[in-house]
Amino acid sequence: METATSQPISANEHYQKAAKLLIEERKTKEEVKHILVQDGLDTVNALKVIDHIKTQLDQAHKDQANKDMLYGALWCIGGTIATIADIGYIFWGAIVFGGFQFIKGAASAIAAKG
Repeated sequence: METATSQPISANEHYQKAAKLLIEERKTKEEVKHILVQDGLDTVNALKVIDHIKTQLDQAHKDQANKDMLYGALWCIGGTIATIADIGYIFWGAIVFGGFQFIKGAASAIAAKG
């Protein structure tokens, strides 16, 4: 009768588990650190994993905010130009949608900095 030996968890598995806990389960940094330490990772490396994931998440939020501002500005300016060009239509939808998307992106960018 053989006994099962536990295999050490790889660094990739630690990252995947930490990301799942932070993003999907919305655990706090302290809760995730505690779980990673229970899985055999030392405290310093657990904090490094968490900080690395948080940095990646912050960058993804900043990138999305910048895209929202860019596309919002393009829609708003494009709608305004098309309306001013008097081609027979008023492009309120594009103007309002673009303005809303730009403001959403700007608010997200401000929140990401804070």
